[in-house]
Amino acid sequence: MENKSTDWGRSVAGVVLKDNKVLLARHTYGNGTGLLVIPGGYLEQGETPQEALKREFLEETGIVVEPRRLIGIRFNSQNWYAVFTADHISGEPHSDHDENSEVVWMDAAEVMDRDDVPDLTKALIRCALNEDEAFGLIPFVSNSRHGPGYLYGSAQE
Repeated sequence: MENKSTDWGRSVAGVVLKDNKVLLARHTYGNGTGLLVIPGGYLEQGETPQEALKREFLEETGIVVEPRRLIGIRFNSQNWYAVFTADHISGEPHSDHDENSEVVWMDAAEVMDRDDVPDLTKALIRCALNEDEAFGLIPFVSNSRHGPGYLYGSAQE
């Protein structure tokens, strides 16, 4: 759903794995029409990437997720796209019948052999399966003038 305060230059997506299956949504618009992709979307004004990811999953799939680790970021001079692994907290996945026509759990190995899954989605799932190499959230205190700050890195306590 389009929002007037959406920031089209900043977007997020999430890989949710459960029992060696990954959650995918069949896209209904744009270049991705008909393809199975990981859920995600654009940030709204004032949202953090984590908040946007939670909102997008709830809107598009009906499930509650908790972002866990940053597994990839794609960027250029115009925009960025951050991808997290996320835990499935609650809810049964279902299509929103707007941005997607179906939401499915699919065996992660099967995904890699499908022609209806984009290469970027496959690469991000591979990153999620190698999550030990991903950046985790590191608590820190920052200048609060710009709101809460978040640091993802490889240093673990």
